[in-house]
Amino acid sequence: MTDDELIWRIAGGSGDGIDSTSQNFAKALMRSGLNVFTHRHYPSRIRGGHTYVEIRASSEEVKSRGDGYNFLVALGDSFARNPKEDAYYGEEEIKPLAENLDELREGGVIVYDSGLLDTDEIENFDERVEENGWHVYDVDLRGIAKEHGREIMRNTAGVGVTAALTGLDTSYVEDLMAEAMGGDILDANLNVLHDAYEHVQEEYDADAHDVAVPTGEHDEEQVLVSGSHGIAYGALDEGCRFISGYPMTPWTDVFTILTNLMPDVGGISEQVEDEIAAASLAVGASHAGAKAMSGSSGGGFSLMSEPLGLAEMTETPLVLVEAMRAGPSTGMPTKPEQADLEHVLYTSQGDSHRVVFAPSNPVECYEQTRKAFQLAYDYQIPVMVLYDQKLSGEHRNVPKSTFDEEPNPSLGSTLTEEELEEQPHGETGIYHRFQHEGEEGVSPRSIPGQSGGRYLATGNEHTPEGHISESPSNRVAQVDRRNEKIEAIRENLDADERQREYGETDAEYGVISWGSHSGTVEEAVERLNDDGHSVKGLSVSEMAPFPKELVAEFIESVDDVLVVEMSSTAQFHGLIQKNLGQYGEKLSSLLKYDGNPFEPAEIVEAVEGHGSGEELSSNTRFEAAAGGD
Repeated sequence: MTDDELIWRIAGGSGDGIDSTSQNFAKALMRSGLNVFTHRHYPSRIRGGHTYVEIRASSEEVKSRGDGYNFLVALGDSFARNPKEDAYYGEEEIKPLAENLDELREGGVIVYDSGLLDTDEIENFDERVEENGWHVYDVDLRGIAKEHGREIMRNTAGVGVTAALTGLDTSYVEDLMAEAMGGDILDANLNVLHDAYEHVQEEYDADAHDVAVPTGEHDEEQVLVSGSHGIAYGALDEGCRFISGYPMTPWTDVFTILTNLMPDVGGISEQVEDEIAAASLAVGASHAGAKAMSGSSGGGFSLMSEPLGLAEMTETPLVLVEAMRAGPSTGMPTKPEQADLEHVLYTSQGDSHRVVFAPSNPVECYEQTRKAFQLAYDYQIPVMVLYDQKLSGEHRNVPKSTFDEEPNPSLGSTLTEEELEEQPHGETGIYHRFQHEGEEGVSPRSIPGQSGGRYLATGNEHTPEGHISESPSNRVAQVDRRNEKIEAIRENLDADERQREYGETDAEYGVISWGSHSGTVEEAVERLNDDGHSVKGLSVSEMAPFPKELVAEFIESVDDVLVVEMSSTAQFHGLIQKNLGQYGEKLSSLLKYDGNPFEPAEIVEAVEGHGSGEELSSNTRFEAAAGGD
């Protein structure tokens, strides 16, 4: 956290344009030269309920949401199902103001729509304002919007008020509006923006508070993307031309992005009746010679277990995306959690052979999705990209050049018809697709339609030609060869490429994380070191095959380690101990599973209080190491 930053939160009801408004405002801040990071909070109910988006903007690199925020635009919930106080979901209309006060920093700014909200309905509002030194601006955003068009444009009025109070040049917002709309709609929105801006300048002292838009400058052109964009772009650049799926939050973002882009590259997207069909279609497309992908969130991924096993047994390349959310069952569909790790590692039947990557930011999503396709098609195995609702929905700026890498259309370990002539075949001309011997466990495959490439593909154990076999010697030979792939992948993967260490080299204390909140941990480590502690962190992305040597080296280099994860059962902690059980007495856990991602201050508090026995102030749980205090 720094003083030179704006953390802007816009709150309203689902349907009030909160998401689109925040995206445009984040882009405006990015184009002004700032680094931005967004956090989205929305209910699971369709078209109903309190929602907000938070934008953190700074001239410095932003790796995480902040601790609290300093500027609130409360629109109220114009779609409240029942505004009455005794309604089951409470007094929904005023929630965008009432439920966002606890995290507002001292000296922060509140802008609320006086055309819809009345602060007299909030208990002790005036006392809290005085106690925290908040600066309150009641502006009839609804009235301004209605004067120039429709009530829905009151979010534009909120942006105009924000610009006037923080010193933001409205030209960045105006340019974005002109790109997105035209004609009368554009004119109306520009009038609302300018009217709100001028109203504040005429009626209020915009310099009465200390919250302002910082100034910054980018060295190269930036784009605003989420982890979902990173996965989608990585798949396209690695040659994916077939995707099948069924909508399910938060996986739907990747599916939608790729569906929109597939026609531009001659690819195919299929929305099917369920996740079993989705994964099965992807297996079939890959078998036929396309680079294919499917995916889902936890509940839908459960249905993919059988086709996943089929891909492993038939050695069909496949990339699957699993977007975690709070479970089990439907759970909390729009809230982040990291409790699908064991589900993805161990689903399907028998001794499985798979690779699992867990990227932590949009750039890693892009790079690791590309690597997932390379490994899947080189080694003929399923590779999973595991991420969560947090990484799916949060946006941040990255250099546009990130996505300028060369495309890769290669199908990996496949044979040409000329090469097939030199391969072993059975008496009837069937190609020995599943040879007992293969370089790094890989028996090269043919593509249907190739001369000399005919073979049998079955989910049963099989001979080199693909005939069903229960021969003990054949079974051992096939299993050993498939296991050899994982050993080769681990040997060939450079662990330093996907694991990231930061902080003091000779630190006394270590923090290990995985997936989406590694940036939050990194910011916490920086703060701890600035405060005189000796800490370093490690972000792990390779869940399978696990980078044992690198993680062991990190654990050995420090006195104690805190494992940070969003799960109640410490699944990542368990994965470390499964591979490195000798270090159990060094590993403590910080767990969070309340539906909200970690904030840096929560990790700082846990490290500073390590071993003290003091109860943590947030909804996190500390578990001491085995044999520890």
